[in-house]
Amino acid sequence: MPDPIEDLRTHLAPIEDLKAAATVLRWDQETYMPDGGAEARAQQLSTLQSTAHERFVAEETGTLLDRAADAVGDAAPLDTDAALVRVTRRDYERAVRVPSSLVAELSKAKSQAQQAWTQARQHDDFSRFAPHLERLVDLSVEKAEAIGYADAPYDALLTAYEPGRTTAEVASLFGTLRDDLVPLVDAIGDALPIDDTILRGTYPQSDQRAFGRSVIADFGYDFDRGRQDVSAHPFTMSFAPNDVRLTTRYDEDNVASALFSTIHEAGHGLYEQGIDPSLARTPLGDGTALSTHESQARLWENHIGRSRPFWRHYLPALRDRFPSALGDAALEPFYRAINRVTPSLIRVEADEVTYHLHVMLRFELGRGLIDGTLSVNDLPERWNEAMDTYLGVVPETDANGVLQDVHWSQGAFGYFPTYTLGTLTAAQLMEAIQDDLPSLSEQVANGRFDPLLDWLRSHVHRHGRILTAPDLLERATGAELSADPWLRYAENKFGALYDLA
Repeated sequence: MPDPIEDLRTHLAPIEDLKAAATVLRWDQETYMPDGGAEARAQQLSTLQSTAHERFVAEETGTLLDRAADAVGDAAPLDTDAALVRVTRRDYERAVRVPSSLVAELSKAKSQAQQAWTQARQHDDFSRFAPHLERLVDLSVEKAEAIGYADAPYDALLTAYEPGRTTAEVASLFGTLRDDLVPLVDAIGDALPIDDTILRGTYPQSDQRAFGRSVIADFGYDFDRGRQDVSAHPFTMSFAPNDVRLTTRYDEDNVASALFSTIHEAGHGLYEQGIDPSLARTPLGDGTALSTHESQARLWENHIGRSRPFWRHYLPALRDRFPSALGDAALEPFYRAINRVTPSLIRVEADEVTYHLHVMLRFELGRGLIDGTLSVNDLPERWNEAMDTYLGVVPETDANGVLQDVHWSQGAFGYFPTYTLGTLTAAQLMEAIQDDLPSLSEQVANGRFDPLLDWLRSHVHRHGRILTAPDLLERATGAELSADPWLRYAENKFGALYDLA
């Protein structure tokens, strides 16, 4: 007798293979592909992604989904078969609204735009990227119209990364966060600055790489199932749970930049390596939402990597690795230096407190591009104005301003809010973790991360996309997403660091 669930899995598996193959080509494009390969790579990606889309939106998929739905009936939320039907149905109903020709055009435009962005950033020349960005905005609006939305075109793009969330909800949450964040930033700005010159020195890339790899291996990142390379913008890509790759970039004058980038990307990598292998080659074999993904990166980077217990364990090893730069570094000055709060130009190197202002800026500008209230040609000027308003600093170059992020060149409109949503999620998860693991600080100080990783594997990683981000968070913490846990964390940590009343 035919098995409707197995028939659905068999149908979906080669589609997931095509998507994974396209991801391999994108990874190569960001790491090793020569510049001359851009045009051919754009066509290759277009072919793979449009083919995957055509197979997915075929009538056969709908028929198999109907049969599988009858087979699973009203199953429990964690039932894998029921989740496969539910999640695939959601993806299918969204995908059938987007013509394959538009998928192909978007894929080709993204590939070309990424190469143009790389060149524009290297030469500090926004005009090289502007026409590509205009094309991506037009195609993204066309995609939003095809998918449909209730209130704003940005909604249709946001839900690709955060299913079920709306632009209005995100704006409201950001407004609540901003009300308490701005006074905290102002209070820190009035306090005595922290000296971070201890981080400046000469740090050869090879030694930075070796130290970073040893740290994330201690976390549990499996280099037999992953690797780390160099790219213009740090990222993580997963082709399967057993092939998860990280990248970073290095600054030989500052030890903190690549180290925290490495820890951040390892958080993403640990998530992907921890997804239940049985979900591979199905739509369930990925992170449930980008906010959940980002929560894992920010949790390891900030709550662990920037903590005092962490550096009780690792500072001696770092001093041994860089004796001329850090030979006499003491714990407390180093801990204070890596947690210094100061407005900065670069989002990926921003401190924990002002980071959200970078995200809010990009959220507002991205919405403007999609709803038509902001033109691409006006973007550099508006960017600089917003930087001045939000952070009190203005970039002297577009390379350090509007061109610093890769996301818009990837057509990733709706992506940026997930960074703050993920940071808030991380703080909420950490409160639950500390309740369940009261000895966590001691374990971290001893270089033991397996209890923390086991908790994350059980409550977050293994589920893949079986649960939505809101459902997963509520199961893990007992509450809906709120800014309050992060505000408590920030006020306690930075209140102590800056001696705030």
